[in-house]
Amino acid sequence: MDGPALVEGPLELVTVDGRVIHCDRVVVALCLCRRSAIYPLCDTSHRKRRRPVD
Repeated sequence: MDGPALVEGPLELVTVDGRVIHCDRVVVALCLCRRSAIYPLCDTSHRKRRRPVD
């Protein structure tokens, strides 16, 4: 899958290291490619590098 997972907000995320991220947006984009500088939130880094097409 290319791009983020869109989730209805607002929501609160708890990361594996215990950090709590509050998201007040109506729709929150969660990074699935792990390229985001603000992971687990998407910063559209997936657009900069495309995966090779089979």
